[in-house]
Order: sequence, then structure tokens, then C-alpha cells
Amino acid sequence: MSEAPAWLRGIPQRVAELDPAYFRDFTPPPDATRRSAVLMLFGPDPDGGEDVLLTQRGTNLRSHAGQVSFPGGRVDPQDAGAVGAALREAEEEVGLDRAGVEVIDTLPPLYLSPSANVVTPILGWWHSPSEVWAASEIEVERVVRVKVEDLVNPANRFLVDTPVGYVSPGWELHGLFVWGFTAKLLDVTLQLAGLMEPWDEAVRRPLPPHLWRS
Repeated sequence: MSEAPAWLRGIPQRVAELDPAYFRDFTPPPDATRRSAVLMLFGPDPDGGEDVLLTQRGTNLRSHAGQVSFPGGRVDPQDAGAVGAALREAEEEVGLDRAGVEVIDTLPPLYLSPSANVVTPILGWWHSPSEVWAASEIEVERVVRVKVEDLVNPANRFLVDTPVGYVSPGWELHGLFVWGFTAKLLDVTLQLAGLMEPWDEAVRRPLPPHLWRS
């Protein structure tokens, strides 16, 4: 069993110290009823650092096909809130053994206006990693553990231009094109953790057409 790194344990306090305006653009409206949760699961990598668990969604799904995401999904009535939903979805999608996970914090819920969905990120530490795989072959195409050192490496950073003018953080690692909500969550988490390194924000790439259409 491994201990969570100090940078991860420090995130809840840094979130608490943020100006409420930091999340203004993602504040859920009072009448929002569609709720989901995602598991941002960090764990030890074989080289002594840390990694994060990402999935590539099934390519035949009706929405967000082929997109990179965290394990997660809708909060059902029988779930123990957002934490229960995130862990259940991770079990169903990638075969995660929840006994190996320590929940570090429940981050503020974020409103995604395109889907009218309120998403609550659950920050977790994988103290006892177990085998994971595409347990739900319809929902998940691939399961990948991406090193944190690769995420903070300035050479791997760029901005993504979309057809409607929205600009997103981006990475392309292990054959995965990470952008949008998932990339924004990763970017903010790295900043709050104090791991961010200066990178050239003039480096921009267009969003691959197949990801925009999905």
C-alpha cells in the first residue's frame, strides 16, 4: 500500500482557498437535475512517480464517441452520492477494485452547458493498484495510465482550437488526444497541485474532425 503524495493531499486546501469566482463559469443553475460524477484516480507508477487513469470511450457510442475521459457516469438513486457513483462506474467500466482507492476529496460540481449536466469530480488515490481493462466493451475502447511527469512536460503541452472558437488545453499521449472537459480538469488539477511548468501557449493544434463530430 502506497501513501498519497503531498501534492495530491494539498489540493483540497487549495480548492478551499480559491476565490468563488474561479468556478463562476461552471456554476450549476438552480434547476439543474442531470447529475454525473467522474473519478480522477491518481496512483503510483512503476518508475517511482505518479500516473492518472484515463479511458477512451467506445467508438460506437451515440455521444462523445472516441473521446478521452475519466471513468464515471450518471448518479443513480441507489448510489451513495457522487462518490458512490464515481466508484461504481469505475468498477463497471474498467473493473476497478474500489477497496484499493482512497477518496481524497469531492471537488466542486461543474456545469457543462452543452449537455446540461452537472459533473462532480472525485479526487482519489490508488493506494493498492489492481488490474484494469475495458470491462464494458461498449462504453470503453481503451484504458490507459498516463504519467503525471508526461502531463507536466512542457514539450507535451498545446492549446486546441475548435470550429466554434472554443480553446482548450490539450495533450496527445499514448495515441490519445486529450481535450475539452477532461483536459481542463487535468490542467486545473496540475495547477492546484503546484506541478505546472511554464509551457509555450503559442503552440496550437486544430481539433481532429472526428472528435468534434462526436
